[in-house]
Amino acid sequence: MYDTARRVALVKQRVRENTRRRQRRGIYGLSAMCMLLFAVLMQAAGTVVAPGQPEAWGAFGAMLLREDAGGYVLVAVVSFAAAVVITALCFQLRKRENQKKDGTDKPTRHEKEEKSQ
Repeated sequence: MYDTARRVALVKQRVRENTRRRQRRGIYGLSAMCMLLFAVLMQAAGTVVAPGQPEAWGAFGAMLLREDAGGYVLVAVVSFAAAVVITALCFQLRKRENQKKDGTDKPTRHEKEEKSQ
C-alpha cells in the first residue's frame, strides 16, 4: 500500500501526462488543419489564376504588376484571413484552458485589467 504522499505524487504525474497528451493532440490537430489549408489554397491558386500566365523566375513581384494578378491577390487575402481566424481560435483555446486550470469563476489577467480601467 502507498502512503498519501506517494499517491499524491502519482496523481500529479498522471495529470501532467494527460495534459501533455492533450496538448500534443491539439498541436497535431492544428498542424493537420494548417496542412489542409495549405493544400486547399494551392488548389485555389491553380483554379483562380488564369492559365497561360508566364512565370517570372527572377522577380515574383512582376507577377503582381500584370493585369491578371487578381487571383494571386485573392489567395493572399484568403490566406491572411485564415491566419487571423486560426490565431483567434488559438487565443480562445488558451483562454479556455487557463480557465479550466485556474477555476471557471476566476477571471483572466486581461479581464482584470479591463475591469480596473
